[in-house]
Amino acid sequence: MNEAVKGSPQEQAEILIQALPHMLRYDEAIVVVKYGGHAMGDEEVARQFARDIVLLEQSGVNPVVVHGGGPQIGSMLAKLGIKSEFAAGLRITDKTTVEVVEMVLAGSINKQMVGFINREGGRAIGLTGKDGNMVTAVKATRTIVDPGSHIERHIDLGFVGEPSKVDTTVLDQVLGRELIPVLAPVAQGTDGETYNVNADTFAGAIAGAIKAKRLLLLTDVPGVLDKDKQLIKELKVSQIRDLVADGTITGGMIPKVETCMYAIEQGVEGVVILDGKVPHAVLLELYTDHGAGTLITQ
Repeated sequence: MNEAVKGSPQEQAEILIQALPHMLRYDEAIVVVKYGGHAMGDEEVARQFARDIVLLEQSGVNPVVVHGGGPQIGSMLAKLGIKSEFAAGLRITDKTTVEVVEMVLAGSINKQMVGFINREGGRAIGLTGKDGNMVTAVKATRTIVDPGSHIERHIDLGFVGEPSKVDTTVLDQVLGRELIPVLAPVAQGTDGETYNVNADTFAGAIAGAIKAKRLLLLTDVPGVLDKDKQLIKELKVSQIRDLVADGTITGGMIPKVETCMYAIEQGVEGVVILDGKVPHAVLLELYTDHGAGTLITQ
């Protein structure tokens, strides 16, 4: 690591003593980290994230990185003069747009993240859901309710997909061999078309299929907040539906907690929603007593 550890030798030793039980807990465990949001646009934050991922691998964890890229996709579409439309929180993706999405996610962002990790001493390999038929997608469907007439209307999202099958063959060959897979959420459909998959959903499907010990969803907020906007440190799956029903969990947080519940149903031990802009958020969550976000468990 490039940064000097701050504090006296005694303070440094105390930090190691506190971290050791957590490091042993995650030894040889699989941890899937979804990295996205506007934190990705800050190069120094991205480099720090890369250093933390390398440290995880060097301390015995098997990290899998899944990245998003919404802001970067939006920026490239604007440069090309292609207008973006959204419905039900998802980008409507026509044939031209999905080509740009694949170019940005699988090309620009994926290889940038691989480069950052490799420069910090890791051995990252960039993959998409297409590689080895890792993720097969089906066309996503959504309905919205017209606020005036209260009539439900089906929305055609174009080439937006949802995972229908995960084949772990490639990841089984990679994990445990000092390699860090960096996955772009692009998948091939059963119809042979390319689909843009929401990165949270993609990460949840991957984590469930490989039975990860933890799924970390790095986002732009501290975690799930209560009605007083205070962080809820821990939640059980059984509590989530009540919080959605009473309006505590709203908007873009709803699909995130749905991903959390799905991953846990598939065998992931715990899912954490945390702020990716906080320095060393991943290390704080895994290697300290207090964690860094909202932990959701069965």
